[in-house]
Amino acid sequence: MTLSHDLAGTGPSTVLLLHSGVCDRRMWDGQFHALAGAGHRVVRCDLRGFGDSPIDAPHTHAEDVRELLDHLGAERAAVVGSSFGGQVALELAALHPGRVRALALLAPAVPGMEPGDELRAWGAREDALVEAGDLDAAVELNVDTWLGPEASEPARALVREGQRRAFDLQLAAPEEHHPVTPEVTRDDLARIQAPALVAVGAHDLPDFRAIADDLARLLPAARHVDLAWAGHLPALERPEETARLLVDFLAEEALRMPGLSPGAPSR
Repeated sequence: MTLSHDLAGTGPSTVLLLHSGVCDRRMWDGQFHALAGAGHRVVRCDLRGFGDSPIDAPHTHAEDVRELLDHLGAERAAVVGSSFGGQVALELAALHPGRVRALALLAPAVPGMEPGDELRAWGAREDALVEAGDLDAAVELNVDTWLGPEASEPARALVREGQRRAFDLQLAAPEEHHPVTPEVTRDDLARIQAPALVAVGAHDLPDFRAIADDLARLLPAARHVDLAWAGHLPALERPEETARLLVDFLAEEALRMPGLSPGAPSR
């Protein structure tokens, strides 16, 4: 199955946007066309079990993403991942390093992460609400947990819709179709050579602030950015500022790769 996706722009470099686990590809509305306008060919997709991508077979998210790049004829891409999408981006870079030319990670999760007390408490509360059949309350728990103080009501509505859609798709899927998590170790992550931006919000959960600190030390070519205004989903909380952050990072990386300058062949 080819993941549901949108395309914009015709630039020489491909940028792939991977959404968080409480959203779908619409979370990139504030960055999608800005990145295309900056000279990139931009792809945003729904991972399987989110948005318009159904769960129809056993799958591995990173391999689904690789197959999407194959389908689009994109040999390499800069991959932007938010939260769970950041984990998928890291898995792709570890498993298929030649496919990833740069990483922009916004409050990323990491493969095999062990939750701290606050994240564990959130997970237990969500599980209890889902098991009780109170999906509306589970949705609101996620809206309240993952959006920072500057999130607008439209942003909250988008998370509300995306999370409810994810619950509906994932709870209806047979167990044998659940995602298979690839084995990616800390040593595998330390071997990722792609330039990386690791951004995290001051209002995010402690787990994700600690992950960002650790990744900035672990990845050989990483730059760490603290966003004083952000919660867990900066792309929704300050869309224009997040777009500038991504455009500037990718422009800096393009200067180091002459083959991606304007007028270079598409790849």
